[in-house]
Amino acid sequence: MMKYSFILLNEETEGFLTKLQELGVVDVTRSSKPVDEGSSLMLDKVSAAKRLIAKLEGISYSKDKDFEAVSKAAGKVVLNEDIIDGAGKALSKLADLEAEKAAAVKETAARRPWGEFDKSRIDELEAMGYTVRYYVVSRKKYSEEWAGLHPLQVVHEDSSYVWFVTVCPADEEYRFPVDACAAPSGSWKETAEKAERLSAEIIDAKGEVLKYQGQIPAIREFCTKTLADLELYLATAATETAAEDKLSIVEGFAPVENDEALTAAFDGMGVLYIKEEAVEEDNPPIKLKNNRFVKMFESITGMYGMPGYTETDPTPVVSIFFMLFFAMCMGDAGYGIVLILFGIAMNRNLISIGMFKGLGSLIATLGAATFVVGTILGTAFGMNLYEAAWVPEVLKKCMIVGDLGGYPAQMVLALGIGVFHLCLAMTIKAVGYTKRFGFKENISTWGWLILILGGIAIAALAFLGVMDSAITKWAVIILGIVSGLGIFIFNTPGRNPLINIGSGLWDTYNMITGVLGDVLSYIRLYALGLAGGMLGAAFNDLALMVRGDGGLGWVFFIIILLLGHVINILMSCLGAFVHPLRLNFVEYFKNAGFDGKGRRYSPLTTEVTED
Repeated sequence: MMKYSFILLNEETEGFLTKLQELGVVDVTRSSKPVDEGSSLMLDKVSAAKRLIAKLEGISYSKDKDFEAVSKAAGKVVLNEDIIDGAGKALSKLADLEAEKAAAVKETAARRPWGEFDKSRIDELEAMGYTVRYYVVSRKKYSEEWAGLHPLQVVHEDSSYVWFVTVCPADEEYRFPVDACAAPSGSWKETAEKAERLSAEIIDAKGEVLKYQGQIPAIREFCTKTLADLELYLATAATETAAEDKLSIVEGFAPVENDEALTAAFDGMGVLYIKEEAVEEDNPPIKLKNNRFVKMFESITGMYGMPGYTETDPTPVVSIFFMLFFAMCMGDAGYGIVLILFGIAMNRNLISIGMFKGLGSLIATLGAATFVVGTILGTAFGMNLYEAAWVPEVLKKCMIVGDLGGYPAQMVLALGIGVFHLCLAMTIKAVGYTKRFGFKENISTWGWLILILGGIAIAALAFLGVMDSAITKWAVIILGIVSGLGIFIFNTPGRNPLINIGSGLWDTYNMITGVLGDVLSYIRLYALGLAGGMLGAAFNDLALMVRGDGGLGWVFFIIILLLGHVINILMSCLGAFVHPLRLNFVEYFKNAGFDGKGRRYSPLTTEVTED
């Protein structure tokens, strides 16, 4: 990265930042939060517009019984000059009308059993000194004997309820076995007519909403423009002022390959600037450079953090091992085929799921790896391929099954991959730390690396019979002396040797317990793959049990297979995502010395992507 420091008059700052925005490659230090009322207002506008888009996109009238009437109503709508305000009012109006209609329909249903009557006549009767009381009781509870208590008239009845009224003088003592209900406030026809009138108004309101649905692209454009303005505003607010508030000093970063073009552009602007190669102390932004395959996994690294300016990008290693770990945790070739098809469908927009947007290629790649690894492990849709008669013998010879040294071969494979992964991490740490801090500061790191890698190499050669016992003995002694000097004596050159020995002993304790725990963590690769395979086999067995001799059993057979394997795929995918993340983020990054405290390169640009 190149670092640019621009010295500007305050009144020139906004115009200059606008030009930087047009260039689109300079990362200007910006505030991550609204810095004042102005930026808060812009954020509120964008948030409101996004919520409006979500509401409009979630509405469809194509299957509405009044769709033709709604479409005609939409053609008569005159849009508000402020599209966002107009759309918001249209949605609010529609919601109010629908709520009012629902209340009218409910009131109509409550009034209908009382029939048609004139409320004024009831009021006249009560003015004459009579009280009318209204009752609704269940048919089982209703008694014909109640008619002997007071004058009673059944108004309506059905299979469940009886509606009736009693009329008696207001000054007469009144007792009744059940409580009266609220009197209807009018005839049911009044509320029915109101509901009908509201239905017509709702059609017009839906037409207005439909009209504003066509303005979604314009609302999106507003969001993009406002976000770009906000980026510019925050960049302006984040500038450092100097010389009694008369000058602004703006700091920005851009990739080295853009320096020639940027220098020419800055010279053309006549701006005063200083440029120099960025150093770690400047905390420059990080722009990763990877090939097409590795780029798919940059989001995985980004979940942990961007590498520091002098750190090595771990994504190339993460891409290979995350893919391998995912495939081992899935452990089923059939599920790999499903993921491949799902990824292809995502890429071709045959399936659209928001959380997986843009990940079709990654999903298909993970599916391909799962297919290969699942075949090697001998499992497809819960079936044991090694025992299947239809699988070619040539393919079976490539499968890793059975035991190795008294332990399941697949478990030994998982631990072996774990050891290699950790050794690779330690090697990268030793090389990276030496490059960053010098060999003198990392003698202990090299001592541990020599001890572990040398120990593994000597053990392997002795086990294979390449080295006899005498040579092995001297190799172990030399290895112990060389690594011991680095770990216990020269771990911090220039310090008291006794303190170094104490420090080395403490590091030894931490290394032994830490590395052992880290290696054992890789058993999860075997355990998750085994669990998924066993659950898939269980669903297969259950489906075969209910199939019976055929007939209806085939229906249940297919349902159990589909439902069971869908559940298993979803559960397996969850585990195959989370656990490889842990093995990379915890075991690998810890042993590789990866901090991940860098910040992502985010140039000031007019093309703002929505996160």
